[in-house]
Amino acid sequence: MMKKMYRILIVLCLFATNGALAGNSLLKETDIEAVALKVATETVQGGYKLLSVAELKQMIDGKENFVLIDAHPTEEYNLAYIDGARHFGFQSNHSGNWEKDIAMPDSFTQEDYRVLLGADKNKKIVTYCGLTKCGRSHNAASWAKKLGYTNVYRAPGGISAWIDSGYSYKTNLNK
Repeated sequence: MMKKMYRILIVLCLFATNGALAGNSLLKETDIEAVALKVATETVQGGYKLLSVAELKQMIDGKENFVLIDAHPTEEYNLAYIDGARHFGFQSNHSGNWEKDIAMPDSFTQEDYRVLLGADKNKKIVTYCGLTKCGRSHNAASWAKKLGYTNVYRAPGGISAWIDSGYSYKTNLNK
């Protein structure tokens, strides 16, 4: 009798847990799916490749030669950025129009971005911004491709995934 009650209790616990988690999981999964589809669509449209923050960390630790672009506006860049990143602010929404896509259209030109990326059009370029839902890194990667760079990657998790992974970062707040 005790064994049967124990089994019933386990089944009830599993049912309650699975039911509760399934409800939350479905909502969360639809959010994840929406972001995944957005990133996939942007990647196809932009013609670049994706990279995880773990892969980016391996590149940095391996002293790989590449250009790392932080696409945040200046205020957000100053809060937290990956050591070695070069800053060039972009807007979240991609229009395909330079003046609408960069954060400070009166201050920065396509030529400024070319200079920052360097003369070697085959050099690896990695862009990142704040988090997966943010489109700034998409803009930065798309414009690198439009300017003729061939080896362009986007780390969609950005600085949030970087920090979540426990990797060190820089800030300009204490200066």
